Amino acid sequence: MEYTSRTRHANRKGGAGRAQDRTGKRPILPVAVILAIAIVLLMLPATAGATPGATVLQNATSPQIEKIGVHIMDFNGFSVADGTAETNFYLSLRSDQPVSLDNIELMNGQITSVYSFVNTSGEKTYRIYATITADPDLRLFPFDKHTLPIIFESKNNDVSTRVLVIDPGQTGIDPEADLPGWEFTRNSAYIMNKSYDAGGEEYSRAVFTEGIARDTASTLLKFFLPIMLIVIVSLSSLLMKVSSRLGLNASMFLAAVLIHWRVADAIPLVAYATFLDIFMIITYATLVMVLVSGILIMKYNESKDTVRLGQVDYWSLRIIPAVSLTLYFLLFLTLVL
Repeated sequence: MEYTSRTRHANRKGGAGRAQDRTGKRPILPVAVILAIAIVLLMLPATAGATPGATVLQNATSPQIEKIGVHIMDFNGFSVADGTAETNFYLSLRSDQPVSLDNIELMNGQITSVYSFVNTSGEKTYRIYATITADPDLRLFPFDKHTLPIIFESKNNDVSTRVLVIDPGQTGIDPEADLPGWEFTRNSAYIMNKSYDAGGEEYSRAVFTEGIARDTASTLLKFFLPIMLIVIVSLSSLLMKVSSRLGLNASMFLAAVLIHWRVADAIPLVAYATFLDIFMIITYATLVMVLVSGILIMKYNESKDTVRLGQVDYWSLRIIPAVSLTLYFLLFLTLVL
């Protein structure tokens, strides 16, 4: 009985120790499971939800890049008086996201007709006929030079969501393009941001420009040849000592006024003097000096004052042509300075 009681006592003691060991190991398993579940939950947003989250972040920080190109085919006419020109060109839009002509607008004109050639989600090509407006600078008229712009701007998306980029491969002017009476000088294309309020949203704007200048030969023949002929005839009359030269110079003065009026009627009224205005002022001054000398010669010829008649004739031949030619030279020198 003693052995039995000790044995049972030992068994109870061992059983209690094993129970204690089991209760001591019990918290380890739930903690490990919780940690494993937590790790899995933390990894789920980075794997299964990685694509939507990254897309949202990318859209929020990176705007859509849209390549735009304008290839001008021709200009049908340019009205200096109205500051308008008719043109047709190919418009190219490309992006890795959907593009459309509805997302941009022509800022300096009106589109009259559109024909679609390439029509895919990320690429569009249109043939556009439009009337564009320009701001002509007439200070050098009739040697004036102008810039014909074609301006496109993002319609509803500011620079945070859409940015226009020039597509150089789709930008230029056709070699056979022609504008009667004008010569093409140089073209350019650039991007700028436009804001309509101080500190407000900025919109991406693509500007395509084509420079034009009047044809030099036609300008000289059309504008200056008739006037120079009048001046030459008027100066040549200084060699005449008869009173009939007064009537000749009066008719030359009237012809110059009519030509000036006819040429100036082709341009709008501006708040500054053009090259033609200054040229005509010199012409009028020359004709007036010749007229005055003719009046003095007629007066001294009738009064038989040969001394003063000779003085007027002498100084008229030496002063009037010299002053006139010097003023003309200085005026045309401003074109090259």
